[in-house]
Amino acid sequence: MRTRTVLLALLCTGAFVASTACSVQKPSDGDAAAAKCGAGKDFLIGMSQANNAEPYRQVMNNDVQAAARSVPGFTVVVSDAAQDNSKQVADVENFLTQKIDLLIISPNEAKPLTAVVRKAYDRGVPVVVLDRKVEGEAYTAFIGGDNVAIGRAAGEFYARTLLPDGGKVIEIAGLPGSTPAAERAKGFREGIAANPKIDVVASQPGDWLREKGQAVADALLKAHPDAAAVYAHNDPMAEGAYLAAKAAGLHTRVKFTGIDALPVPSGGIKAVEQGRLAATFQYATGGREAVDLARRILVDCDRDVPRTTTLDTMRITRENAAETYAKLGGVA
Repeated sequence: MRTRTVLLALLCTGAFVASTACSVQKPSDGDAAAAKCGAGKDFLIGMSQANNAEPYRQVMNNDVQAAARSVPGFTVVVSDAAQDNSKQVADVENFLTQKIDLLIISPNEAKPLTAVVRKAYDRGVPVVVLDRKVEGEAYTAFIGGDNVAIGRAAGEFYARTLLPDGGKVIEIAGLPGSTPAAERAKGFREGIAANPKIDVVASQPGDWLREKGQAVADALLKAHPDAAAVYAHNDPMAEGAYLAAKAAGLHTRVKFTGIDALPVPSGGIKAVEQGRLAATFQYATGGREAVDLARRILVDCDRDVPRTTTLDTMRITRENAAETYAKLGGVA
């Protein structure tokens, strides 16, 4: 067998480089991963995070680490791109140098991270894309919520419940270039279409950050003091908008909604329960699901894992906030 392998390797350096014989020397990505898998082994998992400064991502990291502790042999190393595409590319390159067994990545933006994700995947490293997408199909699995559906649910809530008589809405969007931002904007407009009296009068990015959301809301509320509501693409930006409105004396008239619904004291569920937000929509981190998928790939040698896992969502208002907080395991 060794003689045959050497012979084929020699042939591949010559005129027959395009022959069928040469192609059998490179195992498929699935074969390469399968050769490394199995119970009783140690596995190094690289977790490339977009920006640890976002509360949502802190909870995601905690979920990943907590789930990994329950799998013997799993070690997870988390890198923080700090919302810098170039740094995140370098982080993944560094993981590949460390010869990680699996990559979990939540891309800062889709396009700039596509090539390095493909590079990892082409090297036979299983890649779980979490929360935000990359372009193309060069990854093992995607786990995340349906952001169009979440945005649509928010829009329907505005159309039927929050602003049934219509009104002007300010949108504070997520980071441009990140797939959830585009999808949450698209879904929201689909949802409010049922009520033509609702008008999105301004939309600017807050980059998922509370402080920037507050600054953007301050400027937009000054430009549109008659706005009836602020639709923010996540809860921290919605909280920032609330603070801007409070400083302007508008917080009792303007309504605010967000997305994430983290079951932590500083999260959106508590903001709803305490009356700062009219509603939030659950966007689960997927951290535990990502580790479970990693276990199936690395420990169980499962080569037929689901290509896409769509996480459930729900609407949280003051009526169900306390119950939902407890149900999701929120801490006091």
